[in-house]
Amino acid sequence: MTTAVAGARARVRIEARADGRGGTALPVLSGEGPLAARRTRGVPGAAHVVLVGAMGGPLGGDAYEVRAEAGPGARLRVGSVAATLALPGQSTPRSTYAVDLEAAGDGLLEWLPEPVVAVAGCDLAQHTRVTLAEGARLALREEQVLGRSGESPGRITSRLTVRLAGRPLLDQETCLGTGAPPGWDGPAGTAGRRAIGQLLLVAPEFQEYEIGAQPLAPGVVLLPLDGPAVLVSALAPDALRLRRLLDEAAQALGRPGV
Repeated sequence: MTTAVAGARARVRIEARADGRGGTALPVLSGEGPLAARRTRGVPGAAHVVLVGAMGGPLGGDAYEVRAEAGPGARLRVGSVAATLALPGQSTPRSTYAVDLEAAGDGLLEWLPEPVVAVAGCDLAQHTRVTLAEGARLALREEQVLGRSGESPGRITSRLTVRLAGRPLLDQETCLGTGAPPGWDGPAGTAGRRAIGQLLLVAPEFQEYEIGAQPLAPGVVLLPLDGPAVLVSALAPDALRLRRLLDEAAQALGRPGV
């Protein structure tokens, strides 16, 4: 990933461990810079954490890093309190957002943040890296909105790489918005829709399902992966419709969540 020039640096670290009493402890929960992590109430046995931005951003020149780990038997859900607004900076539009997720065997990790909005003039490079042990469970949702209402979108480059039990499970990259390669908003791209999202579910029971690639609804496609995993990709005219489509898919598939 291209490194941004000097700007704000945000670093969040989250480590979840089974506490031996049927619950999940958070021995590490820290945030530096304009991004904080707060534990909130959730279902029994799980640790729920939300990311809170102290100011708008990331701005051009900023670099955000989040690392979350679920140990053996731990159940961790990470979300955010609001959408992330990627904004241009005064000296450069480029900002970076790196996310590293890891789950041990029998661990559950849910990464369910609010959407990323590519504001006009921004250039966000986002990379999410996931490392899963055999038997780990994952529910990962990513949503991007191309511009605020009535404005042209900024540029967002998003890469997702996932390894399961030491082998590659998924590696994909998209580049959307103003300045992206030609065709990004054509029939083979977003088809003019402004909200793009995906839901990745990994659970041992998917190994027993006989699921083929198929449409689930207009603009929504299910793709089984080479492992106990399925990927749902969706296009929608707005963020509300996108969330509804992904939630319906998760419910139909039986999300391995908390």
